[in-house]
Amino acid sequence: MRLSIVASKNSKSFRMIKSTYENKKNTSKIVENLGTLAELKEKLNLSTEEEVVAWAQRYVKEATIEEKEKHRQIIVSYSPTKQIPYDEQRMYNGGYLFLQKIYKELGLPKICREISKNYKFTYDLDSILSRLVYSRIIFPASKLATMELSKKFIQEPKFELNHIYRGLEVICKESDFIQSELYKNSLKISKRNSGVLYYDLTNFFFELEEADESEGLRQYGVSKENRPNPIVQMGLMLDGDGIPLAFCIERGNKNEQSTLKPLEQQIIKDFELSKFVVCTDAGLSSQENRKFNSKDDRSFITTQSLKKMKKHIKDWATSPMGWKLTSETNSNYDISKFDDLEETHPKIYNTLKEKTFYKERWINENGFEQRLIVTYSLKYRDYHKHIRSQQIERALKVIEKNPAKFKANRTTDFKRFIKQTNICEDGAVAKKTLTYLNELRISEESRFDGLYAVCTNLTDSTQDIIKVNNRRWEIEESFRIMKSEFKARPVHLSRDDRIIAHFTTCFIALMIFRLLERKLQHNFTANEIFSSLRDFNFEKIPAEGFRPLYTRTLLTDSLHDAFAFRTDFQINTNRMLKLIF
Repeated sequence: MRLSIVASKNSKSFRMIKSTYENKKNTSKIVENLGTLAELKEKLNLSTEEEVVAWAQRYVKEATIEEKEKHRQIIVSYSPTKQIPYDEQRMYNGGYLFLQKIYKELGLPKICREISKNYKFTYDLDSILSRLVYSRIIFPASKLATMELSKKFIQEPKFELNHIYRGLEVICKESDFIQSELYKNSLKISKRNSGVLYYDLTNFFFELEEADESEGLRQYGVSKENRPNPIVQMGLMLDGDGIPLAFCIERGNKNEQSTLKPLEQQIIKDFELSKFVVCTDAGLSSQENRKFNSKDDRSFITTQSLKKMKKHIKDWATSPMGWKLTSETNSNYDISKFDDLEETHPKIYNTLKEKTFYKERWINENGFEQRLIVTYSLKYRDYHKHIRSQQIERALKVIEKNPAKFKANRTTDFKRFIKQTNICEDGAVAKKTLTYLNELRISEESRFDGLYAVCTNLTDSTQDIIKVNNRRWEIEESFRIMKSEFKARPVHLSRDDRIIAHFTTCFIALMIFRLLERKLQHNFTANEIFSSLRDFNFEKIPAEGFRPLYTRTLLTDSLHDAFAFRTDFQINTNRMLKLIF
């Protein structure tokens, strides 16, 4: 390829052209229009024509070298009698390259540079943070193991083990700054749906069995896994599209309802958000939180336990009369008649089984008014019946084999259906304790089969409110990803600052992964993406480049298309990879 300068009356145009041989004739074709002299001066901030010509010549020369590199045949010889060297790493992971592009789009290298200005350390904070994030997704492990596993990436780390622990202290101190900057930078990538915020809280257990002193994060609390170990609580806020927005870390014994308000205040202050709807589950929906989110431009949608409500509300909610469909504003269904249709009109019954019915009313509790929406679904009813039948079966086995051990530990425990008494039916004192199935409890719970309730202060359509609440599953999935795929538990750290830094890296990793899913247009499951990134391996060919060892699939093609670079050639030369880096 060569440079062509075409002069006209008023300007000069710079082009990169290539000689070709077509139809037994030599001809030239334009490979790229570089621009006019005036355009290139402005674009490159150059003042003279000679400088522009020199730049264009260098550009064409580099493009020519790259073109030759692409078409160069690489031959590698191997000997069946020559052993491979000791301790020579031959396989490298390249799946992090897709994560790295999002990492840079979020401005994290710049964030690290801004943080580094305020400290006197000499290590590379960006290299530490990026490897902690990539490894959390691809090679989740302890900080000690992460140091070694990071060497499996094509671009090796630029730090030592002691730098990781020193870096964690800084990441903890700057956690709020990192979160706010990530939000601002994410707005440059794509629009954020910050009108709806989903909040939930979970806990992570520690490998150690001793709790901290009263002010420490590691405390004994109600573990989600029923473990005796101390725990720490993580509150997570997602936007309306399921992309992480902010998080908080709290002591393991702190009341979970008190964690929502401080995080909201942080978002209002640091993220400059004021108008939003907070969607939470029943465990986080204290009346104080609801009142807080009824002020200014804030609103709330929260799940509501019908079993804990007053009798007249429960009677209204469980009544078979007065049910509506969102698509039929004037409808009035009696859900007690649906089962009769299963045999007489199966087609109608199957149609009704796909529908969600609702009823609503405004309620006043302690002077606070809110809108109660109750939904009913035949599918959800059948699910409740199925779960309870399994629990009753387990309860009967306990009664038959070991009636002494029946104490229920929580409200969902199957042992709640077992009852004991020392009084016979005729009122006489029994010679031994009687153990039997609690039919009254079973009957009472069956009243609520298929019902699901939410409270809100919004006056929007019922259909829109139900639609918003139905997306709460995304925050549950985010916690599942952190606990299973990211292996964020058990936590092996003991110092509070390092614990907060650990979850900061988990938060960043989750945000990057969610944005990766969006780039792939949610066409693949989380497990498929994790598996593909972890298997995205290359063999190093000394002095030449890297040969792909992964299987080319629809997912790998989608990754390459979404990120506008490719590595699925028979070999990727060092120059090709340098351009990707």
